[in-house]
Amino acid sequence: MSITTTTHLNFRGTARQALAFYQSVFGGRLTLATYGDLGAPAQAPGADKIVFGRLESEDGFRVMAYDVPGADDPDPAAVAGTTRRENGTTVTDRTFFQSVRGGSLDEVAGYWKALAEGADIVEPLAASPWSPGFGMLTDRFGVTWVLDVEPPHAG
Repeated sequence: MSITTTTHLNFRGTARQALAFYQSVFGGRLTLATYGDLGAPAQAPGADKIVFGRLESEDGFRVMAYDVPGADDPDPAAVAGTTRRENGTTVTDRTFFQSVRGGSLDEVAGYWKALAEGADIVEPLAASPWSPGFGMLTDRFGVTWVLDVEPPHAG
């Protein structure tokens, strides 16, 4: 038996744009279905919104997303909460962070640069006591990402 976990992100009308952005960052194959595709009348409010969205890349990146029915709020911060670094600790009222770990600083830096477009930087990507590279940001869709480099293991 095996199990797979995938983060499922809930958006307020921006799932299509968020998934397209994440595809531009991580690559992969995007699958989208709207409420209309699954039977909602085409003229119904929100029929064009995403009920099922999935992005999956060859190297293992996976995320799912949908638009919460009836919830269109262009300001993701209005419902996403806040995160900041203070005195070397993370202070937040968010229920989760999306984590991406790479094998090298170059790999992680490429993802960081792309995700940082329009983002609020919580902690710049830099060496830390536990990793050759660690950073946090909240992207333009309200998702807080933790990016880091796999630390070397002591032998």
